[in-house]
Amino acid sequence: MSASKPLLWHIWISHYSEKARWALDFKRVPHRRRAMPGGFHMIAALALTHGEVYTFPILELDGEVISDSTEIIGALERRHPEPSLYPEDPVERRRALDLEDYFDEELGPPLRLLGFHEMVRDPERLSALMDPFLPPPARGSQVARDLAARFSSAFTGVRYGVRNEERAEQARREVVAALDRLEAELDGNEFLVGDRFSVADLTAAALFYPLVLPPQGPELGDPPDGFQRFREPLEDRRGYQWVAEMFRAYRLPARADAAVPA
Repeated sequence: MSASKPLLWHIWISHYSEKARWALDFKRVPHRRRAMPGGFHMIAALALTHGEVYTFPILELDGEVISDSTEIIGALERRHPEPSLYPEDPVERRRALDLEDYFDEELGPPLRLLGFHEMVRDPERLSALMDPFLPPPARGSQVARDLAARFSSAFTGVRYGVRNEERAEQARREVVAALDRLEAELDGNEFLVGDRFSVADLTAAALFYPLVLPPQGPELGDPPDGFQRFREPLEDRRGYQWVAEMFRAYRLPARADAAVPA
């Protein structure tokens, strides 16, 4: 594959995929995209990585197949160093990477579980999200959307245990704890590390997007009632508003001539 046209395999609503998309767009890297629905993406991931990985996002870049959003950003930093997402100072760089790891591990999974927990309890809203994942001839078909939603509900139930209320309650506590950590790390500053936007800011904002739903992120429509009740007490918090600010200031749009969903 030409180095000028990397190919990103992603899930449209995934916050880990949003992290990879944001990095590509921030660095203005011309690329193509192929979106797949959750569940079916595992087959593609296993095929692309010869059985090593079953998760998205995956980036085909300069003949390499790179899985995991953190590894994707690392590869982009090496090939497209400007604008940099890694601080130049070694101490700041280590802190930024540690924060990237924290939000990847401590925020990403519980927020995903909580989002799907509330979504599968609202089949109409879940069905409305399915259209972008359907083959073009099936888009607009309510029957196709409903079938896709049933598959998504079954898949997330098995894969993430989203129907378990105890796990959902634990996820709520973990998301709030991650918001507490974000605000503590910011400590009144504009950025998490140093005086410029870095991988730490990108990761925290991207992984919080399903909570904040900034207009620059993926369009998810109105959240389910249960998720909205969880969001409302958090909307006035500094960390919540900071996520919206990061999207507004640094979430550059995709290159229309390069990043074409397929």
